[in-house]
Amino acid sequence: MYPNTPVVLVALEVRHPAAGSLSNAQRTAIKAILGKRTPIMRSGRLQEVTATMGTVPDLRVEEFPRYFSRDSTSAVSIRSEAVIVETTRYVRWERLLGLVTDALQARQKVGGIDGVERVGLRLVNEIRVPAVTGHDWAQWVDGTLLGPAGLGPVLGLEPQQWQGVSTFTPGPERSLVVRYGPRVGYAVDPAGDLKRPTSLPGPFFLVDIDSFWTPSEGVPEFDAEDLLRICGELHAPVRTLFEHLITERLREEVLRNV
Repeated sequence: MYPNTPVVLVALEVRHPAAGSLSNAQRTAIKAILGKRTPIMRSGRLQEVTATMGTVPDLRVEEFPRYFSRDSTSAVSIRSEAVIVETTRYVRWERLLGLVTDALQARQKVGGIDGVERVGLRLVNEIRVPAVTGHDWAQWVDGTLLGPAGLGPVLGLEPQQWQGVSTFTPGPERSLVVRYGPRVGYAVDPAGDLKRPTSLPGPFFLVDIDSFWTPSEGVPEFDAEDLLRICGELHAPVRTLFEHLITERLREEVLRNV
């Protein structure tokens, strides 16, 4: 990672078939395993509205435990259908993997999960540089991310905003999705539950990478060791892809600038 990293959020989700609510004993058992890294247990809430034409909308509210680090930059959420590990302080992959290991082993220990339906790793980057306008992003990111912006000067137009999505297939049952484009403000809300370093809410270039695995046949067992191997496979192409999407000027003048 770079001293001035553009990564503002890393989230890893292991999705599984719906399981029952955790008992107090199960929550305590999970807390005992996570206590070294995320010792602060809080209650999370998720509201989902399902509406069908001609019927009254159905509101579903889920309450679940969230375990936070003492500086509130990392959290583990144990939901009825997923285990989610998040951090806004991404130092290196091995450090995050330690927390992921604890979370998966803790969930496996308390039991009640029938299998695995999806594993996803997401990295959200806010690339912020000295004042830019329109096509000036060409100095900082690869030209493949600029779309038709380069036509602006030729046509006497000033490009301000565009967005794109590209999907790749790194291997069987795996996909890599990249969402990109200039934005203003923040991609990750500074007022959220997780604290994050903030800068002035000016322009930035979004590079949002989602690497995920979906089994093509059946529902595999929830096995922590197998899941950690899959996590490593999902992470492998992410760094390489990001490095190909930025310029050397960005590395030298921004990312390596302490």
